[in-house]
Amino acid sequence: MTLLVLVLIICAYLLGSISSAVLICRVARLPDPRSVGSQNPGATNVLRIGGKKAAIAVLLCDMLKGTIPVWGAYFLEIDAFMLGLIAISACLGHMYPIFFHFKGGKGVATALGAIAPIGLDLTGMLVVTWLTIVFLFKYSSLAALVTVLLAPFYTWLVKPQYTLPVAMLCCLIVLRHHQNIKRLLDGTEPKIGEKKAQLEKASH
Repeated sequence: MTLLVLVLIICAYLLGSISSAVLICRVARLPDPRSVGSQNPGATNVLRIGGKKAAIAVLLCDMLKGTIPVWGAYFLEIDAFMLGLIAISACLGHMYPIFFHFKGGKGVATALGAIAPIGLDLTGMLVVTWLTIVFLFKYSSLAALVTVLLAPFYTWLVKPQYTLPVAMLCCLIVLRHHQNIKRLLDGTEPKIGEKKAQLEKASH
């Protein structure tokens, strides 16, 4: 079982290392998301530079990078703690992708995808929380932070045995957002739509 878990952790990292944002932008002939906008290869930055269709494609692919290894491990009857390590490995792959010079995204969508197999009710609460914060404040990073901070509590309400691995995963996401936290406190964090408008202005 230990060897199997190790193989799954490595596979999760390698799958997470496939940068959906970079590949989709290449196919769609969009700028490299690592060099424009927020320089973050994630769905929010792709939304700014390429529009909704490209952003949705990136979001779904990033979520699958978390869902596939965790769900596969779940059906192999891996225990909850090890499932958490597999989920963290997938997110680490997204954040520090070996195939893309270790320059990756923040891991929010991949984390959501990893948590999704726990239950649709939990996934629904997370999505509603994120959408609510975005609607009220227009900050994607703030929405992500609030959502991951509430995720362990939501998990405890739905399936308590997964609270610890979810909390571990959420701590990783918060740490990855340290620059966003600093900008939020400084009042320099861009709202959704701001950088897209700046890019369009610069192109004219």
